[in-house]
Amino acid sequence: MAFFDLPLLELWKYFPEREEPEDFDFFWKETLEESRKYPLDPIFEKVDFGLELVDTYDVTFSGYKGQRIKGWLIVPKNRSGKLPGIVEYIGYGGGRSFAYDFLLWANMGFIHLIMDTRGQGSSWSPGDTPDYDDEPFDPQYSGFMTRGILHPKKYYYRRVFTDAVRAVETIMAFPDVDKERIGITGGSQGGGITIAVAGLVPYIGIDVKIVMPDVPFLCHYRRAVEITDGYPYQEIVQYLKSHRDHVDRVFKTLSYFDGVNFAVRAKAKALFSVALMDNICPPSTVFAAYNYYQGEKEIKIYPFNGHEGGGTFHTYEKMKFAKKYLKG
Repeated sequence: MAFFDLPLLELWKYFPEREEPEDFDFFWKETLEESRKYPLDPIFEKVDFGLELVDTYDVTFSGYKGQRIKGWLIVPKNRSGKLPGIVEYIGYGGGRSFAYDFLLWANMGFIHLIMDTRGQGSSWSPGDTPDYDDEPFDPQYSGFMTRGILHPKKYYYRRVFTDAVRAVETIMAFPDVDKERIGITGGSQGGGITIAVAGLVPYIGIDVKIVMPDVPFLCHYRRAVEITDGYPYQEIVQYLKSHRDHVDRVFKTLSYFDGVNFAVRAKAKALFSVALMDNICPPSTVFAAYNYYQGEKEIKIYPFNGHEGGGTFHTYEKMKFAKKYLKG
C-alpha cells in the first residue's frame, strides 16, 4: 500500500467538521446511568495456568444493562502496596483468548485487566461473552459494524462502550489497584474503544490518568468509508449499497459513536499511534481524533507501515509512556 491519504503536513492541520447530535451528552449520560443501576458485582476467580511470577484471575462483571462480561486479570505475584492498573481492549473480531497471551504489563509491575468483547472472538482469538439486547435487530451486513445501525439505542457499540467503561470500574474494584493510577489502551477497535472510554468516564466522575490508542478504529466514519476499500469500514459501504435509502439515518447513528466526538471530551494524557499506509484505519481518520483530542497528547507516526502500525517498536514507546506517567 502506497501513500493514499492526505500529506503529513495537511494531516497535522486536519480538523474536519464534526457531525455531533444535539443530544450526544444526554444520550451517553442516560446510557451509563441506566447500566450503572445494575450492581457491578465483579468476580475475580483465581485460575492456575502454571505461571510462577503472576497471579491470574478469570473475571466476570456487569456491563451494559447488567449483562455479564468476561475478562482476565493478571497481577504480579510478589507485590507490596497498591499498584497502577492497565485496562486493555481487543481488536476487531478477537476475544480475550487466554491469560498467558497478555504478560507484558504485569511484568512491568502493573495490574492488567483484559476485557472480552461481546459477540466477538471467532476470527483470530477466542472469546467467551455473547452479545444480546432486549429486542431483535434489523437486517445487517455480516460483522458488527451494522448491527442495530438504524437506531442509536440499539447500535452494537452502545453496548460495547458501556461494557468498556464498566471494565474501568472493575479494575478499580480490585483491592490491590491504585485508583489514581489507571491507564487504558488497545489497538484498532481497541484503540477506538480507548478513545470512547476517555471521553465517557468524566460523565460518571471517574478519571483515568493515561490513554494509549494504537492506530484507532471507529473514528471519522464518513471519511473512512469514502477513502478506503478496507474492512471493517466496508461493512457500512456494503450495507448502504443494499439500503440506499438509509444513508442519512446510518450516519446519524454513527455520529453518537464517533471517536472524534469522544476526543473533544477527553482530558487524560494520551499517546496515539498512526501508520501512513494504513488502509484499514486511514491516517486522516486517526488525525481527526488526535487533533480534536483535548488532553495533553503526543502521537507516534510510522510512515511506511500499514495497520500493524509501529508493532513491537510502538510497544516499547507505550512501555516508556506508562512507566513515566503511572509509575514515575
